[in-house]
Amino acid sequence: MGKGGFGATFGAADLTLPGTPICVVKQLRPATDDPQIYKMAKELFEREAQTLGIVGNHPQVPRLLDYFEQNQEFYLVQEYVKGYNLHQEVKKSGTLSEAGIKQFLTELLPILQYIHSQKVIHRDIKPANLIRSHKDRKLVLIDFGAVKNQVNSMIANSSSAQTALTAFAVGTAGFAPPEQMAMRPVYASDIYAVGVTCIYLLTGQTPKDIGCDPETGEIAWNNYVRISDSLTKVLKKMLEITVKHRYKSAQEVLDAMAMAPYDEGMQQGMTTMITGFSSSASTRINTGVINRSTQSQSFGQPNTKISSGMPVSAINTEVGGTVSTSMGAGAMAPVGNVGYNFAPIARRRGSSSNNNASESSIKKPTKWNPKTILMAYEKGRRDFAQQELNDLDLNKAFLPGINFYESKLSRANLQGAELSRADFGRANLSQTIMKNANLSDAYLGYADLSGADLRGANLFGANLKYANLQGTNLCGVDLSSAQVTESQLASAKTNWRTVMPNGKRGSW
Repeated sequence: MGKGGFGATFGAADLTLPGTPICVVKQLRPATDDPQIYKMAKELFEREAQTLGIVGNHPQVPRLLDYFEQNQEFYLVQEYVKGYNLHQEVKKSGTLSEAGIKQFLTELLPILQYIHSQKVIHRDIKPANLIRSHKDRKLVLIDFGAVKNQVNSMIANSSSAQTALTAFAVGTAGFAPPEQMAMRPVYASDIYAVGVTCIYLLTGQTPKDIGCDPETGEIAWNNYVRISDSLTKVLKKMLEITVKHRYKSAQEVLDAMAMAPYDEGMQQGMTTMITGFSSSASTRINTGVINRSTQSQSFGQPNTKISSGMPVSAINTEVGGTVSTSMGAGAMAPVGNVGYNFAPIARRRGSSSNNNASESSIKKPTKWNPKTILMAYEKGRRDFAQQELNDLDLNKAFLPGINFYESKLSRANLQGAELSRADFGRANLSQTIMKNANLSDAYLGYADLSGADLRGANLFGANLKYANLQGTNLCGVDLSSAQVTESQLASAKTNWRTVMPNGKRGSW
């Protein structure tokens, strides 16, 4: 399957198992009689095996099946992942759009977060090392041959062996940042490599093809892509040459992506507000909790009183009797399972001086369907709390950070949807289809998941505390990093492929 300076990779059939499943055999073959180089190769081999044993419990990292030494040659046996790598996909199908890059990041970064939580730096993230599995279309991160275990990093006995080891394990030129090339990798080094991978997926060109700024040394990628200012800002910080200016963790990148629509919406909302204030002297603020005697007072006057308990989501502006939307385009996504949400601004008709407007003058709530939800999300809305969304079809929708708190989503189709960091707290998800959905770091506390289908779902870091799991199908789901109890799982459907929170398959 491949050949390099230190060995080769083979596809092999396991004759000891029924059906002779295919696996991958990596051969490490030092082409030298130098005992120092042999010792270095052996330590490198053992280090990779130990690392694979640690990180291989993640469903998007190949499992280590075996490792051994024979005739001074070393062999690693790994799970085989059938599929095309991202380099092949770009050559075959073309580059990705901005939406594709966002989906790529929301899928890859939780994997990276897990690897770093195990105190491992991958050091060779690139398109060729990311495979799109044919089985479930999920990304799989491969080739940990260049990893460095931060806890038990190997120290070679001689300077020649140290030089040989680090030269071999440095990573790929162009994708590795300066500190890694200088043999001082940190977690942020992997963030840089992910950023370079994004540029390749957007342009189909490597850093060598694009070139760099001769003054700063940064990749001169800006003129090759057409993406939003918010994504440009995220990628630029991922690709900072200086480590202290770069994102320090995968979670920081995810948080920045979740905040981007909110920042843009707030900026647009403030522009609308300022325009509205300058166009009319009769601007009013209505909150729904302001005393009637103060409601008609001018916004700019010092004696205007607003209740300290006023919900931000209740604010709306009226300009000369015509409603002006302010801050309505933006909504903050939940950060770490806590939702701070600016709901879209209520719109009202009628004269601003009529404080007794009838309920019939208030615009009816939006009738949500897949199209209207996706359009609202694209425009920056994240708050869909307490909505009637039963039987909704959002198959493979891209909705990271969305807020469905206390919403009714019974029998909804969320199969294959991107729902990382979503808030489903106290939501009705009974009989909902969530197969192969990405629910990493999602909040599902107190949710009703009775009869829901979560087979193949990514629940890395998900919070399922006090959720109703009666009849929930969790067959084959990895729950090793999810927050869920044994008593909850007793009423759910699991099988031998289910990884329990204690790390064991099929049972506690």
